[in-house]
Amino acid sequence: MIDHATTERIAARIVERGLAGMAEPELLRLFCSDLVEAGVPLCRSILIVDTLHPIHEGRAFRWRSDGVEETPIVEYGRTDSGDAAENWRRTTFHHLDETGTSELRQRLDEVAPVHFAIFDELRAEGRTDYLVCRHLFTGTDTIAGMDCIYSNWLSDQPGGFCDEDILALRRLVPVLVLAIQSLSLGRVARTLVEVYLGRDAGARVLSGRIRRGLADKIRAVLWFSDLKGFTTITDRADPGEILPLLNDYAEAVIGAVHAAGGDVLKLIGDGVLAIFAADDPAEASRAALGAEKDMRRRVEALTSRRAGEGRPVTEVTLGLHIGDVLFGNIGADDRLDFTVVGPAVNEVSRIASLCRSVDRLLLVSAEFTAATPEPARSDLVSVGRYALRGVGRAEHLYTIDPALLGPVPSEP
Repeated sequence: MIDHATTERIAARIVERGLAGMAEPELLRLFCSDLVEAGVPLCRSILIVDTLHPIHEGRAFRWRSDGVEETPIVEYGRTDSGDAAENWRRTTFHHLDETGTSELRQRLDEVAPVHFAIFDELRAEGRTDYLVCRHLFTGTDTIAGMDCIYSNWLSDQPGGFCDEDILALRRLVPVLVLAIQSLSLGRVARTLVEVYLGRDAGARVLSGRIRRGLADKIRAVLWFSDLKGFTTITDRADPGEILPLLNDYAEAVIGAVHAAGGDVLKLIGDGVLAIFAADDPAEASRAALGAEKDMRRRVEALTSRRAGEGRPVTEVTLGLHIGDVLFGNIGADDRLDFTVVGPAVNEVSRIASLCRSVDRLLLVSAEFTAATPEPARSDLVSVGRYALRGVGRAEHLYTIDPALLGPVPSEP
């Protein structure tokens, strides 16, 4: 039986661990271990936190004492449609939402006033007592979808939880929930800045680099790509096909850039601006060419699938350049953009725009070619010198040997 002094010691430990930034699964594990050590007959727990994420609706943290292997973190998708929505409506968590209550306790050897299939499953596993909690955040500054944390607490001992155990859980679970919520909000902040600003830019913003005019001079490989014939596609295709097409091809481009260690800074309509940090220019150039090759594979597979579905298809044109840029905050005090600026950024966009005129999917600058190590440099062949709009000098441009790149598709 847990006493008041032990309960308060456990509460203090939760606060200490939360302030130290302990990860959520470890917080839950140590909390449950403390309860068991204090005599609470706890055998299993799940804590569910909704989040704000483009893919996942939330995360579930799990603990159990019976030694059964179980992933401590589960990220789940949308529960607002289809089978997922129907499954959610059958849960005790949804019941608490519908009834506006914060707790449901059911001894599993007694008849339940409201029956749930989970009770039969737990009883068959040897569970004896079940407590489910709903902690609602009612402040006006709650982030969309993050207004509640659910949890359940199970016992497998004869008689289940005693009154003192339930009182201790009612005292302690809200403290744990606050610690978990604090960590989850930090995770949401990191997710949002990474998704909207890029991984490196997001990390810099979260480190405190948010003052207007604060920028670093860096050397980087610059990537600017866009979709071939996109204007023609938008004129001909069903309007409902435009966003899916953009998303499909953006996924191919961004996935390849990220896989090669690059950082996507901007999506400009059908265009993508990315950088590869060039502390070692040879390595950055190699990474960019690796990303280009990976992107072509992804685009080829994507185009084959979309063509088979009778949907619009296209190709990706790409310009690569290397140069010095300013990487930091630009804008007004209350509306900043974290991006790169400088002549090299203008040059790479102009190089990319020449792909159509030169009839190549890839064009790279002389500076990029010079930084590229062998044997990759030998694959690059000259396409001549070209004047770039807004650039004061003609630029010698290169492409991958057409025999290696393959045939250039016709205009969509």
